[in-house]
Parts: sequence; structure tokens; C-alpha cells
Amino acid sequence: MSIVAEKSVTTGIPAGTCSIDPVWSALEFEVKKVGIIPIKGRVPGFAGTIQGGEQPSIDGTVDVSSITTFDETRDGHLQAPDFFDTQRYPELRFESTTVETQGDELIVKGDLTIKGTTKPVDLKGSFLGSLVDPSGNDRIGVELAGTIDRTDFNLNWNAPLPGGGFLLPNEVGLKASFAAVRAA
Repeated sequence: MSIVAEKSVTTGIPAGTCSIDPVWSALEFEVKKVGIIPIKGRVPGFAGTIQGGEQPSIDGTVDVSSITTFDETRDGHLQAPDFFDTQRYPELRFESTTVETQGDELIVKGDLTIKGTTKPVDLKGSFLGSLVDPSGNDRIGVELAGTIDRTDFNLNWNAPLPGGGFLLPNEVGLKASFAAVRAA
């Protein structure tokens, strides 16, 4: 049976459950340090599912200790109690509440939990399509992006700059590129 033949009427995402493959996927974030210098990070430790069909959903978890900005000192600080506090809060969680399309755009609304605080988040992106990979696995692709205010999740650490302002902005950009494999 072709994965393309079972597309959801509302999102284009094929019916059924697909597991997000972290090897083929990327979960990234970006902040503008001192307001001008983009600092990017990546999250290799994540898992999730994409459900297509009449009740589509996208859900996932992140191992906070896997977050990297490719700087050991900064990464160590991100694990500390004044930032993510990974000893007390080892996991982030996203659970979609709605997944729909507006034109060609995929709109995902959901609840993001960081440090025990859950807030609504809106993400936009697209369903990229489906294919059978060289190993015979049915795969789908989804890209999503959005922004959050980190202080909404009690990520309040900052440092004042000598000329005024602060080292970190409150806004954090999020980007996800998911390749997911249909569950057998």
C-alpha cells in the first residue's frame, strides 16, 4: 500500500503513526547574543511521533542534557540551576493540540513544557512529502519553526552589558526538520 494514497484530507500528512528519526532530523534553536550575534544550538537527544489522518498530532520529548551550542562552557551553564536545571528538569515536552493547514502552510499549536512550566506555542511550516528510503522504510518530512519568550518558562538568567541592555534577548527561535518513519 502506498503511503501517498493515505494522505490526510486536512494536512497532507499520511494516515498512521510515524516515529521521528533523530538521525535524519534536526532540532535547533537560535538567540541573538548582545542583540546582534546569532548563537545557534542543536538538540541531538530527542524522540517523538507524527500522527497523520483525521486527528493529526505531533508530540515529542527532548533530553535537555543533550543540548549543545558547541561551546563546553556555555553548554555547562545551560545545564545549571539558573538555566535549564537539568538535575530537576531533565526533559522538555511538546504536545500538539491542533495540526492543520492554511493554504500550503502547516500550522501546529501545542503545549511546550520547560522546567515544569507549560505554555502554548504556535509553530508554522510545511509537510514536505513522503517517500520510500533505500532501506524500504516509508518516511515523511515535516519542517516547523516558531519563537518563544524564554522568560515564560523561567529561563530568566541574563547579564547586563556595560553600555546598557542585556547579553541575551528573551526571544528564542526554534526550528525543526523532521524525517519520520512509519511504524511497522
